[in-house]
Amino acid sequence: MRGFAVYLFDVDGTLLDSAPDIAAAILEVLDGTPLRGLDPAAFKKYVGTPLHEIFTDLLPGLPKEECDRMIAAYRRIYPARQHRLTRVYPGVREALAALGGRKSTATTKQTWMTRGVLEHFDLIRYFDHVQGTDGFPYKPAPDVVQRSLEVFGARPEDCLLVGDAPSDMEAGRRAGVSTCAVRYGYGAPSDLARWEPDYWVDDLRELV
Repeated sequence: MRGFAVYLFDVDGTLLDSAPDIAAAILEVLDGTPLRGLDPAAFKKYVGTPLHEIFTDLLPGLPKEECDRMIAAYRRIYPARQHRLTRVYPGVREALAALGGRKSTATTKQTWMTRGVLEHFDLIRYFDHVQGTDGFPYKPAPDVVQRSLEVFGARPEDCLLVGDAPSDMEAGRRAGVSTCAVRYGYGAPSDLARWEPDYWVDDLRELV
């Protein structure tokens, strides 16, 4: 794999195995609804999905006001859990430390929440910029990728986007950057393969 001037990383399912905390926070929000007893494993497929899509998919016909209330509750509950069930994937620290080039994130999380989780796991030291999705379209739209490219003044052809979901691969394609799919995350390899990633890895250390 050739070196890139810029590396952009999805967070959940790529850097962090965060599904247990995300699922627990969603279940707490759903307490008092018919879905409160769902198996936490049922929420893994929603990792990386915008919150309004999660709650309206789980509760069809949910009024917008109630959806907004649930989103606000999630954004209180999730960081308050202090990521106690979340783990950094093997090889992530070593890869981030060894990779050249500038690094940023490309996640559906808001920037403040992304920065918080990176600080919690002492990964922030490896990043030149932190970019979440703040008031613009979520992946698979290319906006979150383009924001980091603008910050760095970088060309798309000099960037590699690393992620575990089809939405990452589509966003990368739409932004004109190279893409790398990780096989260990939450996305099904068969779904990722439809976007013909430029690279595949089983461990982020393979990027180095």
